[in-house]
Amino acid sequence: MTPPQKKKNKTALGTGIDIFLLAILGSFILRTVGFGFGIFIMTVLPFLLPSYGEATCLSGLLAMTTSVYVVVKMRRYLDWRRLGVILATFVVTSTAAIFVLKRLDNFYLRMALGIVLIVIAIYFTWLSGRIKLKAGVATQVTAGALSGVLGGFFGMQGPPAVLYFLSTEPSKERYMALIQTYLLTGNVVMLAVRAASGFLTPAVGWGYLYGLGGVAIGTMVGGMVFERIPQRSFRYVVYGYIAVSGIVILATL
Repeated sequence: MTPPQKKKNKTALGTGIDIFLLAILGSFILRTVGFGFGIFIMTVLPFLLPSYGEATCLSGLLAMTTSVYVVVKMRRYLDWRRLGVILATFVVTSTAAIFVLKRLDNFYLRMALGIVLIVIAIYFTWLSGRIKLKAGVATQVTAGALSGVLGGFFGMQGPPAVLYFLSTEPSKERYMALIQTYLLTGNVVMLAVRAASGFLTPAVGWGYLYGLGGVAIGTMVGGMVFERIPQRSFRYVVYGYIAVSGIVILATL
């Protein structure tokens, strides 16, 4: 084996370990508070994959795997009628965003991602606790549209939907069942659109295999933590994670 080949294999191994560790933490966060996989992993993943579009594709695949387990486990708390409008709006806007994504330059996407992360961090850290959303068509359309744009461009569709479901559902179990079904359905749709756009590549496939074990570990540990969070404290745990992630994001951009 020549030196260049050794260097290439070492780099691939290092990337695989990075993805494995990122998947553990991302899945733990997603299983514990119901969202945050994309927010966490997309601060690093674009630097490990050949293109930004492939990074969003891998992020969605790994998050989708965690969501499958949670949806099956919590299916008795699921009410599909609560998902119709917000999910339909998300599908339309995320599909449009992904097709636009194919035509944008990676440098400007990363710059836009930095701006979006700052806005999300500021909003959730200082304003989310003061805003109470009411269930209704207008609110669902707004949340679904914002979620679709964030999901299509950045692979982080969770925040608007989280704010909506957390404000309208009476228990952490119903919230978790709805948000995970929403994220799972959305990621399935976006995976199909990303594949049609050429983002589902061998690099994404290898990254998924590297991250699969990490997803299993993070989901298992996150589930144990979720079961032990008192109902009355759950909302504060979610907002606490948002505040911490906002500080970390702002410090690393």
